[in-house]
Amino acid sequence: MTVALMWEARALPGRGAELLAWARAQPLAGTPARRETLRAPQDRVLVITWWDAPYDAELPELPEPDEGLVARAVHRWRFESAE
Repeated sequence: MTVALMWEARALPGRGAELLAWARAQPLAGTPARRETLRAPQDRVLVITWWDAPYDAELPELPEPDEGLVARAVHRWRFESAE
């Protein structure tokens, strides 16, 4: 089964590039099948990792950034492949 973990944060105004660099630099305790980092307006950053694992498996996730970098708490979602 494939599980996708989504991690999304919104930077404080004007700090989007810094949040993007921070997210890209974060190591994971394990190697996902795929990892993609995206950005959006309003200084938002999204990281999606794909894992070959059961839906309820313990999987490494990105941590919370420093409070001085983000405008709100990180949002996290977990999805499984519908294939």
